[in-house]
Amino acid sequence: MSALTWTGLPAIRLRTARGAALALGTLVLVTAFLAAAFPRGVDAYETRGVRHALGAAPPEQRTVEISVARGDVTAADPAAAYRAAELTRQDRAIRRQFEEPLRVSGGQTLYGVRTAKALNARDSWLPRPEGPDPAMSLYAVADLARHATLTRGRLPRGAASGAPTVEAAVTVSTARTLGLRVGSQLHLPGLTVRICGLLTPRDPDGPYWAVDPLMAAARQDVSAGTPPQKYWRAGLLLSPQDGPALTATEGEPEKFWRYPVDASALTAQEAPRLRDRLVSLEHGAALAKVRGVAGGGALADSAVDGLLDGFARMRAAVAPVIAVAAFGIGTVAGIVLLMTGALAAARRGPELALLRARGASLAGLTGQLAAEAGAVALPAAAAGGGLALLVVPGERVLPSLLAAAGTGLLGTLALPLRAAAAHRRPRSAARADLATARPSRRRTVAELTVLVLAAGAVVALRRRSTAAGGGVDALVSAAPVLIGVIAALVLLRLYPLPLRLAARPAARTSGLTGFLALARAGRAPATAGLPLLALLVALTTASFGGSVLAGIATARDRAALTAVGAEARVFADKPLPAALQRAVAAVPGVDDAVPVRLSVQAADDGGPPLYLVIADPPAYSRLARATGLGAFSAAQLADPGGDRPLPAIVSPRVLARFGRAPMALQPEFGQLVIRPTAVRTDTPAQPGGDFVLLNARSVARLHPDTYADPANGPTLLLLSGHSLDAGALRAAVRAHTPAAGPPLRLALRSAERAALADSPLQQGAERLYTAAVVAGAGFALLALLLSLLQAAPQRTQLLARLRTMGLPPAQGRRLMVLEALPQALLAAAGGALVGAAAIRLLSAGMDLAPLALPGAPGGGALGAVRLRTDAASLLLPSAGVVVLALVVALAQAWLSERRRESAELRMGERP
Repeated sequence: MSALTWTGLPAIRLRTARGAALALGTLVLVTAFLAAAFPRGVDAYETRGVRHALGAAPPEQRTVEISVARGDVTAADPAAAYRAAELTRQDRAIRRQFEEPLRVSGGQTLYGVRTAKALNARDSWLPRPEGPDPAMSLYAVADLARHATLTRGRLPRGAASGAPTVEAAVTVSTARTLGLRVGSQLHLPGLTVRICGLLTPRDPDGPYWAVDPLMAAARQDVSAGTPPQKYWRAGLLLSPQDGPALTATEGEPEKFWRYPVDASALTAQEAPRLRDRLVSLEHGAALAKVRGVAGGGALADSAVDGLLDGFARMRAAVAPVIAVAAFGIGTVAGIVLLMTGALAAARRGPELALLRARGASLAGLTGQLAAEAGAVALPAAAAGGGLALLVVPGERVLPSLLAAAGTGLLGTLALPLRAAAAHRRPRSAARADLATARPSRRRTVAELTVLVLAAGAVVALRRRSTAAGGGVDALVSAAPVLIGVIAALVLLRLYPLPLRLAARPAARTSGLTGFLALARAGRAPATAGLPLLALLVALTTASFGGSVLAGIATARDRAALTAVGAEARVFADKPLPAALQRAVAAVPGVDDAVPVRLSVQAADDGGPPLYLVIADPPAYSRLARATGLGAFSAAQLADPGGDRPLPAIVSPRVLARFGRAPMALQPEFGQLVIRPTAVRTDTPAQPGGDFVLLNARSVARLHPDTYADPANGPTLLLLSGHSLDAGALRAAVRAHTPAAGPPLRLALRSAERAALADSPLQQGAERLYTAAVVAGAGFALLALLLSLLQAAPQRTQLLARLRTMGLPPAQGRRLMVLEALPQALLAAAGGALVGAAAIRLLSAGMDLAPLALPGAPGGGALGAVRLRTDAASLLLPSAGVVVLALVVALAQAWLSERRRESAELRMGERP
C-alpha cells in the first residue's frame, strides 16, 4: 500500500471515528489497569500477611538468639571472655554476619551474661509459699539504662574483680512480690547480691523485657519433686561489668545475644530468602561464621523460620483459590477484547471488502488496521499499567508491565486478525444469518479440544482439591472458565433452533411485532454469537465467584456460632448472680436470655467426659431453633413423673458409647437416672461435644433442696436476638461482676466472627476475589451493551421506516424489547444454570477453609469448607443482564421517537 495508507489513513480514520476510538481506548485502559493491578494486589496482601505473621507473634518467637555455654568457652583467660567490652565487640561482629533480608531491630537488642541455672536465696525473710527457697536468675546485660526508668536508688555498678558482693537492680514488680528494697542483701551460693535500685521497664511488652519475663517480674513456679511445691522465681539485673563474676557461681553462666527480627520492611517475595538465612544461621554456613566470632560452641535458635513456614503454608493454600478468580477475570476480559475487535471487523466489513476488491493486499490491510488500533490501544494500555503502578502498592513491577503489555497487544491485534481471517479470500455477498450459519470443521475440532480440556480440569480439581498443595495448577484453576466456555459453545450451536421453532407459529399470528422481532433476531449476523460467548463465560465466573464469597461468609458464621453457641454467652466458674439474667434481658436486641446449668461428668467407660446440660425446655428449644443447633420440641423432654428415667437428648457419640439403656449420672444435685430418647449433633450450650440435655423441672422435682441451693445455680447464660447492643451488654456484665471471686466472661458471636477475618492475608485475598467478581460482572454487562449498541443504527432505521408505515410508538418499544430479549434471556438462563452446574461439579475440589478461617488450611475443627450454591450469586448477575437489555432497548426506542424520520432515513451521509 502507499505511504498515505500507512501514515495518513489511520489518522484520518481516528479523526472520523472518535467515538469508536474513545470506547476502545477506555476499554483497554480499564482492562490494562485491572491486569496490572492484580499481581500488585496479590503482592500487597501477601506482604501485609507476612508482616502480620511475624508482628503478631509473641516477642520470644520473633527473635534470633545466639548463646555460648560456659563449657564451650576455650579462651586462655575464661573470665576475659565474659567482659563487657568483649561482648560488645562480638555483638558488632555478629551483626555484620546478618545478610539481607535478615534485619534486626537495633533498639531492642539484648546481650550479656546470664545464669542458665537458678541460684537459691537462703535468706529467711524472703517469701516461701510452700517451703522451697526462692530461685534467682542473674543477668549482667547491656543497655539497661536505655530500657528502664530508675524509680529508686541507682543503677548497679561493676564490682572489683574477685569481690564477694555485687550490686543488682530489680523491677518494682519483683521488689513488691519478694519484699525487696534498696539495701537488701541476697545470699546466693558463691555470691552475695545487694539491691541498689528499683526500675520500671519503659516498654514491658517489647522484646528487651518480654522474651524472658523473669527480668521484669517474679513468678510463682512449681517444683518437680513429690509432692510438687510452689516457690518464687525472680531475676536480678547486674552491671554488664559483672559478667566475669558469674563464673564463680554454680549458675552455669552463658553468654547470649538476642536480636529481634525487624519485619517492618519485609516483603512476601523476601520471605523464602529470610527463611533460608535463618536455617543457615541455625544449622549451616552462617552458623560457622558466627562461631568464628562468638566461639566454637555457639548455638543459634529462632522460631521465626517456623512462623515463615506457617505463612508459606497459608499462602500456598490461598493461592489456588485466588488463581481461580485470576483465570476467570482474565479470560472474560480477553473474550470481551476479542469480541470488540470482531464486532468492529463485522461493522466495517463492507469497507474492508471494498479495499480488498480494489487491490489492497491482506498484509497491507492487516498492517493498516493494526496501526489504527495500536495508536489507541498501546497508549491506553501504557496509561492503565502506569496508573496501576501508582495507585496499587506492591513490590514487583515486571508482572504488572507484562500484563499491561499483553492487554495492549490483544487490543491492537483483535481487529486486524479478525479482519484478516474474514477477508483472506473473496467471498460472496450472501447474508450469513445466525439462524442458518453452519459451524466449520475447524470450529468443531476447536470445540472438542476445549471440551477435553474442561473434562480434564474438572477431574483434576475434584481429585486434587485447591488445598492439596503443590502450587497453582493452571488447568485446575481454569476449570470454572472452561466449563463456561463449553456451555457457551453448546448454546451457540443450539441458539438458532429455538429461534426457528418460535418463528413458525409467530408467522401465523395476526400481529407484526413478535414475528418481526424473531425474524430479525434470527437474521442477525453470525458474529452476534460472540457477545453470547462473552456473556455466558462472564456470568459463570461471576456466579461462581459470588458463591465462593457466600461460602466464606457462611463458614465464618458457622464457626462463630459453634464457638459461642448463641448470639452471646455469659459464663463463669461459679453460679451467676440472680440479677444478671434480668439485666441482660433488658439490653436492646436481646430476645431470650436462657440460664443453663452446665456440669462436667466423668464417664464410666474411661472415655471423654460428659457435659450435662440442664435447662428449661421451652426456652432452650426456642434458643435451639433460633440458632439452628440441634432444634427439638420441648415435649421430647417432658417430665415422666415418679421414679421413671428422665428423657434425655444426647449427642451421637454419647449414644454410640452408652446406647439407649437407662444410665445413672451423679451431678452435684444428686443421682439422676436418664434414658436417651432423641439424638442431636449439636446443642447451644456445648456445640459438637458429648452432651446430655435434661429438663430442669424434672431435676428440680427429684432434688428440690440441692437444686434450689444458690451454690448450684446456673453457670451459663445464652442470649438470642438480633443486633445486640454489645456495649450495653458488656456494661451489664461488668455491673454484676462480684468484687471478690472469679470474673464473669462474655463471648459475642459478632466478635468471634470478626476475629475469623482479621488475618491480612485472608482479608486481602477476599477483597481481591470480590474485586474480580465485580469486574467479571461488569465485563458481562459491557459485553451485552456492546452487542446492543452494535445493532443500534439498524434498529433505529427500522423503527423509522415502520413509523412511516403507521407503527404506533408502543409497538415500536415492544419490538425493540422482543428483539433484544432472546439473547439476553438465553445468556441469563444459561449463566445461572451453568454457574450452578459448575458449583456442583467443582465443589468437591474447592476447599474454602484457607480463605474463611485463619490458621486452618484444612478447615480445622470444622473440616473442609466446601463450596455451596448461593441463589443471590446465581440470579443477581443474570437478572442484571436482562434488566440492562430492557433498559437499553427502551432507551433506544425513546430516543428514536424524539427524532424525525427523515433524519434517520437519509442514506449516504454517515460512514
